Amino acid sequence: MSIYTKTGDRGTTSLMNGISVSKSDDRIELLGTIDELNSHIGLAKVLADTALKDQLSHIQKNLMKIMAGVADPRCMDYRFSADETSALEQEIDRLENSFPRAKEFVLYGGCEQSARLDVARAVTRRAERRFRKVEQNYGADAKAVQYVNRLSDYLYMCARYADYRAEHEKADKIQDQVVRNIMKNI
Repeated sequence: MSIYTKTGDRGTTSLMNGISVSKSDDRIELLGTIDELNSHIGLAKVLADTALKDQLSHIQKNLMKIMAGVADPRCMDYRFSADETSALEQEIDRLENSFPRAKEFVLYGGCEQSARLDVARAVTRRAERRFRKVEQNYGADAKAVQYVNRLSDYLYMCARYADYRAEHEKADKIQDQVVRNIMKNI
């Protein structure tokens, strides 16, 4: 089977349930945004430690399930579990309690890892807005919508934690260099 179908040449595509829709359909916009989000999460994984990489991979699988549910909303196999949102909330709480988080506005790009996570977070917010539009016009899995909302919070906390770690690693390197310089002069 060829990767190209040529139906897109006419400005249409098909959902998983076989329904042909315009490429400007709200559901296609949402699917494209979640696909973009998944790509940004993949980019963030490149710099992640093993634990974060595993968590982000799990999120990517969840996003694929959400996409399948948007493309075929009647298939019960794609219904989302509230347990996934609860797991994100627990991880957000764990992260938030693991470092002193600044409570003021954040200037993004403190380090490459946080910058990648912040881009993913911003795309998540767009996906949420598109999800709300799909929900209004076609109906949507409320638990999946909730998960996407919580995902942006999770990515925000991951980015702030990455900034915190980068700042402390930088301070540790400076301190090590100062000690080395002192030791040279002794």
